[in-house]
Amino acid sequence: MKKYLLSLFTLIVPFLSMSQDVAEKGLDQRIDEAFQPISDFFSNVIFFNVWHDPDIPFVLVLLVGSALFFTIYFGFPNIRRFGTAINVVRGKYDDVDKAVSEEMYGDSTPGGDAIETIRDESEEGEVTHFQALATAVSGTVGNGNIAGVALAIALGGPGATFWMIVCGFLGMSSKFVECTLGVQYRDVGEDGTVYGGPMYYISKGLKERGFELFGKIAAVIFAIFCIGGSFGGGNAAQSNQATIVLKELIGLESASAGAVIGVILAILVGIIIIGGIKRIASVTEKVVPFMAVMYLLACLYIILSNISFVDDAIGLILKEAFNPTAIGVGSVIGVLLVGFKRAAFSNEAGAGSASIAHSAVKTKYSASEGLVALLEPFIDTVVICTMTALVIIIFNFGGHFEYGGEGSVMIDGVAYEGAGITSKAFAQYIPYSNVFLTIAVVLFAVSTMISWSYYGLQSWKFLFGRGKTADLVYKLLFLTFIVIGAAASMGSIWAFSDAMIFAMVFPNMVGLFFLFPVVKKQLNRYLNAIKKD
Repeated sequence: MKKYLLSLFTLIVPFLSMSQDVAEKGLDQRIDEAFQPISDFFSNVIFFNVWHDPDIPFVLVLLVGSALFFTIYFGFPNIRRFGTAINVVRGKYDDVDKAVSEEMYGDSTPGGDAIETIRDESEEGEVTHFQALATAVSGTVGNGNIAGVALAIALGGPGATFWMIVCGFLGMSSKFVECTLGVQYRDVGEDGTVYGGPMYYISKGLKERGFELFGKIAAVIFAIFCIGGSFGGGNAAQSNQATIVLKELIGLESASAGAVIGVILAILVGIIIIGGIKRIASVTEKVVPFMAVMYLLACLYIILSNISFVDDAIGLILKEAFNPTAIGVGSVIGVLLVGFKRAAFSNEAGAGSASIAHSAVKTKYSASEGLVALLEPFIDTVVICTMTALVIIIFNFGGHFEYGGEGSVMIDGVAYEGAGITSKAFAQYIPYSNVFLTIAVVLFAVSTMISWSYYGLQSWKFLFGRGKTADLVYKLLFLTFIVIGAAASMGSIWAFSDAMIFAMVFPNMVGLFFLFPVVKKQLNRYLNAIKKD
């Protein structure tokens, strides 16, 4: 195993080599040049097209089509079960979920679980429904909401907002399915630590159906991609945006400023992630609600201050969704793809990542946590992303920049991208908002990184075992990518991040389509239980 672990360090050798060019070009540029070919390779492989002119990647068709199927099959749980999900989070059904002595039946699995009943999981879980939701939301509510929305609007115009909302709405059903399975097939170690996620429900679930080898292969592939996702979208993309706003606030122009900020962020995150899921949960349950509320209040203030423009903004969103005028978008399909891509990156529904956090919940009904998870895409995309979009669109009624192009826009003769666009919009209406938004971006970034470090580590443990040496190797690699993300360009980092997050969709959907009947059974079991309460 040590040979395999050591071989992984070859991935970061290009970034650690110091040549004479560093002094001439700057460390940030050297890291970016080394990383660009890697980013391009993965992006080209993952986003292969099933249609040209416009280009339609197969992974987006799979993601959205699957979400639509689950929405219909489960009878629109994103609408009908929304109230139930709220009640589960606020503890209305805690008495139903309390510890009981329940006879096991069915095939037992490693860790003492029973597939059909999930016997007394309230004793084996590690975190509450709210903590699991906060941890998972912290992994999705991040700079995809601030930088990603700005990027979507810059690329696809206001119409991209509509398709982001549609994708988020459908994604609620996918999230429900994968998080129910995450609890259903979780594994519990001898020390009581919970291990869960797609790699477990793919391997265990397919074994039940007589596809053991196929399940093992698909689970390994998912674990590899999830580790890549933790390095990319859950890490490098976050440190990249945090660095952009920090450099702008402080006024740093040094050729190595990104790497320096990255090192500082790596030290901060390194201190936090040592504690594991319990420490992560205790941090995120405090930080995530606070930063989300503060950010939403700021958005709400701007929207209410410009209430007369809201109707125009909504009208423009609907008009541009079906008749886009943004440069380079070309058609409805073009703007739809921009919206779907950014929404899927933001809420990760269908990628399976959140089920890793949700699997650690204290419950004996797997579907209860699936219902809790259903709220994530709503919070992340339908609420936060939409409010960010409204702020940017209202701001641009002043004609500050032109929609379309490569995602970087010119405002007052200065190029802005990602979080910088949102920051400029905030600055128009809130004094010193650059300080506030910088803090928000950094908090979003750190909370996302610590949550994704848990996702990646769980996948790493699945591949290399649950030893301390393996854990340390992963954490060092993870912290290295914080520095890479801070130093490299936004284009290469987000291309790599998109590729890694979307790559997880392929093996995850294998598990979802084999096992969605199990979810149906567990949903009925839980609904019957709360009706009797």
